[in-house]
Amino acid sequence: MKWLEASVAVDSEAAEAVAEVLARIAPRGVAMEAGPEGIGAGPVTVRAYLPVDEHIRAVRRQVEEALWHLGQIVPVPEPTFCPIEEQDWAEAWKKNLCVLHVGRRIVVRPSWLPHEPRAGEILVELDPGMAFGTGSHPTTQLCLMALEDYARPGMRLLDLGTGSGILAIAAAKMGVESVLAVDKDPQAVVVARENARRNAVAERITVVEGSLERVEGHFDLVLANIIAKVIVELAQQGIARHLAPGGVLAVSGLLAGQEEEIAAALGQAGLEITASKQVDDWALLAARHTVDPD
Repeated sequence: MKWLEASVAVDSEAAEAVAEVLARIAPRGVAMEAGPEGIGAGPVTVRAYLPVDEHIRAVRRQVEEALWHLGQIVPVPEPTFCPIEEQDWAEAWKKNLCVLHVGRRIVVRPSWLPHEPRAGEILVELDPGMAFGTGSHPTTQLCLMALEDYARPGMRLLDLGTGSGILAIAAAKMGVESVLAVDKDPQAVVVARENARRNAVAERITVVEGSLERVEGHFDLVLANIIAKVIVELAQQGIARHLAPGGVLAVSGLLAGQEEEIAAALGQAGLEITASKQVDDWALLAARHTVDPD
């Protein structure tokens, strides 16, 4: 089969946001290629692979429109398109991933790279493949650090927009009793389930396709690493109703400067901001009920 490669060169801060958008269109995933500085420092080229079939014109237009909308939030240039043979992309997305150390004790290891864990490390073995979430982007790292701050054995956790399942798996390895991991992308559901099995925590992680409408019950910790617009929508749709008394909602995917908008939306939902963190140009907010529900 022939493929059409769509590529976008962006600042490292925008790379995973672009990858998330493209991964929801490209059936075989995306690749992120960093320059000599590595992901997190210099510019990054994000590539998506589209099958050349009777739908290719419509899919190409969908890519252009999706990136245009994202460009209203962060600077994103127009994509370039190039025909490519199947064998050329099969391993492309693996090239620039490495073993990552995040926070105090979390290690994210791509499944094809070796790492001997040290005492006390929480090792997440990951094959991100066709799903969002490699651990390299500041928003993912902020959420992993939030897990270190808030996750405790015996908790129930909700992971909205689970992508590769990286946050759900890390939580389970920290002793969280049960995790509901939700994603709109059916391919992400497949990848997250496989990664949960790879890490021997599948019995504590339930992965479902959908969004907030698939969620029932209350959770001690809720994570949403999405984008500001969607977080506002989740607040309006009643995400606060799923937070147990004393529970914490941690939201990321925010550019620095968007905190006020998010705080206002969460405030209208009965939540108040209790903590914030920032890495590069990205932020995370933690919130609790102003008055715990009965």
